[in-house]
Amino acid sequence: MDFLDVKDRKILYELDFNSRQSNSKIGKKVGLHKNVVNYRIKRMEKNGIISNYYTMIDTFKIGYNSLRFYISFQNVTPEKREEIIAYFVNNKYTWWVGSFEGEYDLAVLIWIKDLHDFYGFWEKTLRKYHSYFQKQKFSLYCQLRVFRHSFLMKDDFKKTDRDKYEITGGGKEVKTDELDFKILELLAVNSRIPTIQIAKKTDSSIDTIINRMKRLEKLDVIQGYRVNINYDKLGYHLFKVNVTLNDYSQRGKIINYIRNNPNLIMIDKAIGYYDLELDFLLKNLNHLRIIMDNLTRVFPKEIKNFAFAHDPIYHKMVYMPEI
Repeated sequence: MDFLDVKDRKILYELDFNSRQSNSKIGKKVGLHKNVVNYRIKRMEKNGIISNYYTMIDTFKIGYNSLRFYISFQNVTPEKREEIIAYFVNNKYTWWVGSFEGEYDLAVLIWIKDLHDFYGFWEKTLRKYHSYFQKQKFSLYCQLRVFRHSFLMKDDFKKTDRDKYEITGGGKEVKTDELDFKILELLAVNSRIPTIQIAKKTDSSIDTIINRMKRLEKLDVIQGYRVNINYDKLGYHLFKVNVTLNDYSQRGKIINYIRNNPNLIMIDKAIGYYDLELDFLLKNLNHLRIIMDNLTRVFPKEIKNFAFAHDPIYHKMVYMPEI
């Protein structure tokens, strides 16, 4: 990240907080003219530091639950691995597919409305690929707690400004119609799409789109507008750390301690997997060791053990099912 100056890092920080805000607004926050902000953003896009912009959508509120499964391969050639990955990517209900190094080889998140429908899909999957799956682990995704990427600001961040948003399963389903879904589909793949383009693509007025988006934001269906940053180019690696606890009642205490770590970007909560799942963006494996050594030193009786996977290759990430 040394080749990015402080202004670039502040722009990324603001895009990570709300990628839909205007270049003019970002400029006021970072101390640059909007044209300079636009130039710097275009440069980071061209250099592959910014991959794309997307919208975090709480699909629980529109009637979908999220199931995760992790697969370890066996007897797999590179060609067969690519075939299996493509199989999951091309399924319209998968929203996140990624290959990992470490505890498992492939992670897939899928939306489900009816458990029987998923059972049919999984039966088909096993008939095709069962002999290539050494291990299969399932869990029901319950909560996603996201933190601002404070490490972009180095030491210039407020610990009280860490939380960004939270996606929680369950609760009352929000009433939506076809237009809402069309808006969400467009925003899911490009959070910076101009409002006028959304209006044209949906054959609606600009005022209608603005009002619909405000409603979806107020109802927390739209949780946030984000930027997908290629942190590999900045020398950072994603580590998913899965923790097993001796004393589950201390989980909240551990979270309150670790949440102020500027490299912690997400906490996942699921039924049927680990007690605590922490996502970090770190320089290297030694950086992880330092963090986990500290955590186990502070909570020696509470933490039983941990495992991790790292450096995912993203094959699919769309926060909206194809309807």
